[in-house]
Amino acid sequence: MPTLPTHAGPQIEPRDGLSYVRGSTDIPLSDATVSRFLRDTAARFSERPAVIFREQNIRWTWREFADEVDVLASGLLSLGVEAGDRVGIWSPNRSEWLLTQFATARIGAILVNINPAYRLAELEYALNKVGCRALIAAEQFKTSKYLEMLQTLVPEFATAEPGSLDAARFPDLRAVIRMGEGATPGMLRFPDVMSRGRNPLNTAQLDAIESKLTAHDPINIQFTSGTTGNPKGATLTHHNVVNNGRYIAHSMLLTEQDSLCIPVPLYHCFGMVLAVLACVSVGATMVFPGEAFDPAATLAAVDEERCTALHGVPTMFIAELDLPNFDKYDLSHLRTGIMAGSPCPIETMKRVVAKMNLREITIAYGMTETSPVSFQSSTTDPLDKRTTTVGQIQPHLEVKLVDPLGEIVPVGETGELCTRGYSVMKGYWSDEEKTREAIVDGWMHTGDLATLDTEGYCNIVGRLKDMLIRGGENIYPREIEEFLFRHPKIQSAQVFGIPDDKYGEEVCAWIVLRQGEHATPEDIREFCQGQIAHYKIPRHIRFVDELPMTVTGKVQKFVMRAKMIEELKLTEAKTA
Repeated sequence: MPTLPTHAGPQIEPRDGLSYVRGSTDIPLSDATVSRFLRDTAARFSERPAVIFREQNIRWTWREFADEVDVLASGLLSLGVEAGDRVGIWSPNRSEWLLTQFATARIGAILVNINPAYRLAELEYALNKVGCRALIAAEQFKTSKYLEMLQTLVPEFATAEPGSLDAARFPDLRAVIRMGEGATPGMLRFPDVMSRGRNPLNTAQLDAIESKLTAHDPINIQFTSGTTGNPKGATLTHHNVVNNGRYIAHSMLLTEQDSLCIPVPLYHCFGMVLAVLACVSVGATMVFPGEAFDPAATLAAVDEERCTALHGVPTMFIAELDLPNFDKYDLSHLRTGIMAGSPCPIETMKRVVAKMNLREITIAYGMTETSPVSFQSSTTDPLDKRTTTVGQIQPHLEVKLVDPLGEIVPVGETGELCTRGYSVMKGYWSDEEKTREAIVDGWMHTGDLATLDTEGYCNIVGRLKDMLIRGGENIYPREIEEFLFRHPKIQSAQVFGIPDDKYGEEVCAWIVLRQGEHATPEDIREFCQGQIAHYKIPRHIRFVDELPMTVTGKVQKFVMRAKMIEELKLTEAKTA
């Protein structure tokens, strides 16, 4: 596998005054499969620490981790799982999740990430959409009792032979493997599948299967969290995720001497690629504080494991900073990490750098369909670039910003961000129409609105669907949110549009105040007066204790909008 040079080489800046950039090609693309990627690292750093699951009291070296992956891969083979079969994983952050990620890749099966927050209808849709042959499931997560939900959907478990399921609602599903020491009728036990793989372990058979795999085979399906309609299954290859993990690690200057604290969910590309595959690319240690995000557990892990890197979405960093006993944690070993998942408030970024010792923290931008990262800041970018942009384009990618007619906009102007290159998914699983809508001539249309400056730094200003038009004025909520974050009493704020008879749309803000603070809507509007244009000042302001979010920390503006429409008894503005 090619060794990454110290520097990626120059970025190609916007050409001819247009918003188009192309990344460096100094770092060759890798043709490794996910499993070979792991085995190469295990061979180089065999006795170094690889994986720590603090809640499960598991610590593996790279050799031990790779060996356990082979055991599970062998166990899956014994159940009849073959290359191309889809294997679902429905679980919070547990060691079984990580093993499954690499065991499926070892035998060419396609890993299907099931959102831990899914309920009955969502689970049924996802499993049937991709035709899962096997599902590996935790017992429960928070209030979601996975096994009980499965029994509700599949009454045939009561009489089924484990591994030979024949369910009316799931025609492709043959095996459900439950985690934990307990037993459930009709389901296999994860420890038993491991035992089957261990006795005997046929590494030669695994090697023979792997030798037939190529880097461009599909290896992972991640469902997008659509706000309308059913989620779509973005289908990614080894080539997509392996190379993205490599370049992400390079941007952070990660090495085998680093240890990364991973409180973000594995089912999401943030955990699976930006964290796990980035660590595998260089032999850095992966530290998992717990099954789900907890700010105290995260900082305890950073402190006690002497982590040098920390990932998170802005809301996670805010929760960590706001812990009453924040000062008791030793964060002196921290250096870098990634803040991503949603737009990063400038003031939050500054606090993270100043108070958490994350002087080389980076910002990353991307989407599931692009494996996911397209832009990332570097550890050496000036702080103003790391607080106001998402950095520069990653190697071997192209990006253009286009207007509604598809024309590239001038530098500095807002356009829809489109990405082309190795990272673009194969398509949406079994949905050619949606794939054609999203990918045009190789360009993935992200739906994100952005600007590029003359040095190629990108700023995400909002979503096409989030932009609101008030009385003919285009308003980008992100701009108003960034201003509101300057208010000393505001912890977080989200801005969106709601229908208005006079202006078409009106500006609405939901605000979470810092603990112990009080403010009125008039206070907030007075703060805005003379600082931002009058038409951007929120007309409707609601103070809330928390914002509706997905498991990955993405704010659900559509939920807020629907609640405001109901509360204010509004109707959608008519359009010509």
